[in-house]
Amino acid sequence: MRAVELFVGAGGLAMGTSNAGFRHEVLVEWNKDACDTILANKARGVHPVADWPLVQADVTQFDFSSVAVGVDLLAGGPPCQPFSLGGKHRGHRDHRNLFPEMMRAVRELQPRAVLIENVKGLLRESFARYFEYIVLQLAHPELKPKDDERWESHWARLERHHTSGSKEGLSYRVVFQLLNSADYGVPQRRERLLIVGIRADQGVEFSFPEATHSREQLVHDQWVTGDYWDRHRVAKRKRPGPPRPVSERCARAAGRQTKPWATVRDAISDLPDPERRPNKARAVTNHLFNPGARSYAGHTGSPLDEPAKTLKAGVHGVPGGENMLALPDGSVRYFTVREAARLQTFPDRYTFQGCWSEAMRQLGNAVPVHLGSAVATRIATLLQPQPKAA
Repeated sequence: MRAVELFVGAGGLAMGTSNAGFRHEVLVEWNKDACDTILANKARGVHPVADWPLVQADVTQFDFSSVAVGVDLLAGGPPCQPFSLGGKHRGHRDHRNLFPEMMRAVRELQPRAVLIENVKGLLRESFARYFEYIVLQLAHPELKPKDDERWESHWARLERHHTSGSKEGLSYRVVFQLLNSADYGVPQRRERLLIVGIRADQGVEFSFPEATHSREQLVHDQWVTGDYWDRHRVAKRKRPGPPRPVSERCARAAGRQTKPWATVRDAISDLPDPERRPNKARAVTNHLFNPGARSYAGHTGSPLDEPAKTLKAGVHGVPGGENMLALPDGSVRYFTVREAARLQTFPDRYTFQGCWSEAMRQLGNAVPVHLGSAVATRIATLLQPQPKAA
């Protein structure tokens, strides 16, 4: 199946959709550092990046008529800074709000399905009206704004059209959900808003995939069976105290067929310590120690035996210490780029270009590969031709 992706960044969502079976016709990204990362992996023949037809361009200038008709999936994460909790909260007034370009792509490509990823801040009460406007635009993309029309007026026209029950023109059935990446095997508590539109003429109904991992199962694995600690060879005297109440969480876990949440230790324990074993760490790509981390109130880093905090790349930095590891002895250090890549479920063969801060910015903006794969696989399954009855 054929896909187009906009706002590609470092390629997390694109890798997820590729893993789900989509073949990219074009990927559009303007940021040079992100493009350098993709091109470096492409030059090394990293799968599936080697086959990606990347175009470094401003999406506002991209001509979608260059893409052959019949696209199955349009995917992308319009810049989230206008709506991010760590941004300046300008929303639709921010020049980085490129949702209108995503809608232009929908109108011109008319894909069978649309997948949009963004930050949970878009669901905040202050952006609620604009979010409803985004959903209505995707539902009825051909009813585009008039020249110099305010978005509120366009929203009102969309509402009238939507409630009229008209079935004329291009339309999509739209659903959205806030998903916790940890629930899909990502060793990070990263909540992301996923919006999916299925073209109405496809005759299928979409629902988001059920969680495959849970906190309750992690608690059970750690504090009932002890399998977690045994697996990591952590002596009893070095284990932290259990959360409370363990029994209640484990009772809830007993009836659920899920795996334990993945933790930071699960993700990085096989890597050499970059501070204490720098020579061995240098043999691992993107695994260099970055000094200067410090802990203070509200800036404490991610515990080793839980999923990490959400990696960030906002204009206000990382006030919660999200890009730091909190070690059992009370010390902290920055995650290396390779460790952060594992927290975002990029494969080790995938490398990142730029200095530590630039590579971490790319990772902080990325979609976890596993999360992208889970949602894209559900879409691919729906779009596959159904076998005819004998």
